[in-house]
Amino acid sequence: MASSIPVPASPQHSRLQSIDALRGLVIVIMLLDHVRETFFLHHQVGDPMDVAATPPDLFFSRLLAHLCAPVFVFLTGLSAWLYGAKAGSRGATAAFLAKRGLFLIALEVIVVNFAWTFQFPPTVVYLQVIWVIGLSMLSLAALLWLPRWALVVTGVVLVAGHNALDGLHFAAGHAMHVPWAVLHDRGWLEVSDTLRLRTSYPLLPWIGVIALGYAAGAWFQPGVQAGVRQRRLWTAGLAAVAGFVVLRMLNGYGQAQQWAVQDDALHTAMSFLNITKYPPSLLFLLLTLGLGLCLLVLIEKAQSAAWVRALCVFGAAPMFFYLLHLYVLKALYLAGEGIWGLNQGKYFGVDGMGAVWAISILLAVALYWPVRRFGRLKAARRDIAWLKYL
Repeated sequence: MASSIPVPASPQHSRLQSIDALRGLVIVIMLLDHVRETFFLHHQVGDPMDVAATPPDLFFSRLLAHLCAPVFVFLTGLSAWLYGAKAGSRGATAAFLAKRGLFLIALEVIVVNFAWTFQFPPTVVYLQVIWVIGLSMLSLAALLWLPRWALVVTGVVLVAGHNALDGLHFAAGHAMHVPWAVLHDRGWLEVSDTLRLRTSYPLLPWIGVIALGYAAGAWFQPGVQAGVRQRRLWTAGLAAVAGFVVLRMLNGYGQAQQWAVQDDALHTAMSFLNITKYPPSLLFLLLTLGLGLCLLVLIEKAQSAAWVRALCVFGAAPMFFYLLHLYVLKALYLAGEGIWGLNQGKYFGVDGMGAVWAISILLAVALYWPVRRFGRLKAARRDIAWLKYL
């Protein structure tokens, strides 16, 4: 049948599809991490992880999830550039970023936090990745007026230089305590006797990531040949990974927790890869963004594959998927708790990471269909303004 013959994608379609597919890949990986946090909470680990006490399957599953936030924030900046190229106006781009940033902040506080805590009114509000993406978009709305070279410099300085501020802290009650907790120090903010805020994702380095993503948008403009773009992405990605390896070997700047040789090669590798996410260290961002850029090339080269098209479904409606999976996980947890009780002490959960992976795969398959349907609605009903925020 003629309909079964694959039609080669145009260069423009290929470059945009690769962005959606990479976004889809990282949110599916995010699903794995959130399944772990839902059904494996009795084996919860801190950050950075304790290599000596963490089983390798749990360690590497968590390490894989480190890709999610940096790649997603970088692609947010890149997508903002593409939006501006289509709109033809920095002012329109800045306005969209400001409105969507405020929308995401409200979404984190009202909708996302409730999915995690199921408390209303809440006693704790966790300011996590959606919050920091919203703040990063507000920051980019101001920064995008800079020349591209200045935006790149700003991004590099924030990503590479923020670890120099690790020793700077402000006690509660100090005028800088609240802004510094938002910008760089992960911590608690006491709003009242009954409400606390947790700044899980300090902002400063993420502004650098979204700025670099926006600057990379020029590589995706229609006039840039695919080979040129891919060489630039390879070069930047491999250079970032090489920078990670060199700096990590030196055990110097860019990662507070040093690595050391362990009893076996596996645990030595775990120690080497044990990098800090809160706030994201320079080495954390070098490794994750470097791998993300390389993945972007590999996905673009494989753009006709069925798995790429499947990932595009998730990447085309990421916020809808994000909200849907949180509430589905909460419903599944409550149902399991109601049927089987708290079979792991304080928490209901599964016995091993194999079950976590199995649940994640089944959920990804199950959620594919509603996400695809919403994505088609979003594409068809461009007259409904609020849909573009999801």
